[in-house]
Amino acid sequence: MAESDDAGRGPLSRGGVAPQPLFAVAAVLLGSFLANFDSRLTTVGLPDLRGAFSLSFDEGAWLSTAGIGSQIFIAPAVAWLATVFGLRRVLGIPSLVYAGVSLIIPFVHDYPTLLAFSVVHGLLLGTFVPATLMIVFRNLPIRWWLPAISIYSIRVGFALDTSSSLVGFYVDHLGWQWLYWQSVVIAPLMGLMVYLGTPNEPVNRTLLGEADWGGMLLLGASVSMIYAGLDQGNRLDWLGSGTVMALLAAGAVLFAGFLVNESLVRQPWAHVNVLFSRNIGLGLVLILLYTLTSLSNASLVPNFLGAIALLRPEQSGLLLLTCGALPMLVLVPLSIWLLRHFDTRTVVVVGFACFAAANLWGTQLSHDWAREDFAGIVLLQAIGQSLTLLPLIITLLSNSDPSRATSFAAYIQIMRLGGAEIGVALMGTWLRVREQAHSFYLGQNLGVGDVDVVRMLKQLADHFAAHGAGSAQARAVGTLAGLVQREANVLAYIDGFWLCFWVAMAALGCIALLTRAPPGPFTPAPFGFARMLLRKFGVQVT
Repeated sequence: MAESDDAGRGPLSRGGVAPQPLFAVAAVLLGSFLANFDSRLTTVGLPDLRGAFSLSFDEGAWLSTAGIGSQIFIAPAVAWLATVFGLRRVLGIPSLVYAGVSLIIPFVHDYPTLLAFSVVHGLLLGTFVPATLMIVFRNLPIRWWLPAISIYSIRVGFALDTSSSLVGFYVDHLGWQWLYWQSVVIAPLMGLMVYLGTPNEPVNRTLLGEADWGGMLLLGASVSMIYAGLDQGNRLDWLGSGTVMALLAAGAVLFAGFLVNESLVRQPWAHVNVLFSRNIGLGLVLILLYTLTSLSNASLVPNFLGAIALLRPEQSGLLLLTCGALPMLVLVPLSIWLLRHFDTRTVVVVGFACFAAANLWGTQLSHDWAREDFAGIVLLQAIGQSLTLLPLIITLLSNSDPSRATSFAAYIQIMRLGGAEIGVALMGTWLRVREQAHSFYLGQNLGVGDVDVVRMLKQLADHFAAHGAGSAQARAVGTLAGLVQREANVLAYIDGFWLCFWVAMAALGCIALLTRAPPGPFTPAPFGFARMLLRKFGVQVT
């Protein structure tokens, strides 16, 4: 990479650079993985949590919504809070409180109290990922940036691919309580790494006096309410539910109020003109498309194995661990090397091409597919995870204005969390609607009195007659209906893979519109024959 003018150091924090950058990197690692693991564990393990807390299906759904919605509420403001109060205060103290809340939650049995603790739990968890990224840019030399950001980037895919196995291990061997209690061990350790890896910074009272509290509250509340509407929409039938309509409408009104507020206040916190750069706007769109196309990894494969192959999370998790998570440990150094020597657009093209190939492969599935049949798909998705998000973040950073870093960070967090939830809501609705459509069309081919239908029912009834002649016919009809539903679900998952494939193709089209980033610390340095040619023509390279 090209050398910077500041002798290889990033923008210094007001307290200076910490003497132990390895501790800062460890804090990034722990904070990023804890946030994604915890969110994913409570999602995958939600059926076990409903049973442990004696919750109804609706109560369990709102428990998940409250936890993730509160993360979305606080996440956009974390970069500003860290700038004003310092990273130690934003991460250190909340990590200890978070550990305490995680310890208490398994002992709570009153639902309103459990919901309140889940909101606090999510608010504290929402500070970890944005703040750990701030550690990279404010406390590490530039030569550490790419490795640290790569850890930040793969955390999502790594958490997705390992969480299923971890949920199964906790529930079967240690107890469901460890879905929360793992944070009691990890969070204080992260706080210690933050203390050792970041300098002690005084409160920036100038920025504090100019705080745009209204803008932060309006944006956080609007995005979290829109998320709640999207999260509950598929369960409550979208526009047919007054609750969903109220959440979406209120979120839209609050977001409009946020835009008005940012245009009127003297010191706007996250003015929208930060998005007017062509590459910034396209980069954020590409992050949204990345979250949508990666749903084949986050949703389609594990859900198919659970719904059609009837596997427990720990059984499907073994595939995701061996073919998804572990290859990323090898792919991360490769992605760093590629970004040091190739344009980020080239690397992103390879990443989205891998996603497109994996999804196209997934359109060939049938109900006979077992866990091992998905190995190639999961491996391609792991390559896509490793070669997509990291270069997209580098593209955004290379085109951003450092003077508007907090505004830029707010929108990054909205796309990071909001995009993922939009994708989950979209995919859930897509699968439900397509399953209903396929069930209807398949059912039209099963007419009463049809020769094939009668023969199939007779074969099934003869099979069940040994267990009771009186119920054989009813069991035969139920089994045939189950087979139709199974095939309708398989066709719906095929449509899901097609949807992710076309999203990946749309992303490849957007990449063609990106322009070269201006020179900076992330500018790739050519090597080999290209380096020799540049030197021959008098171009200085590093």
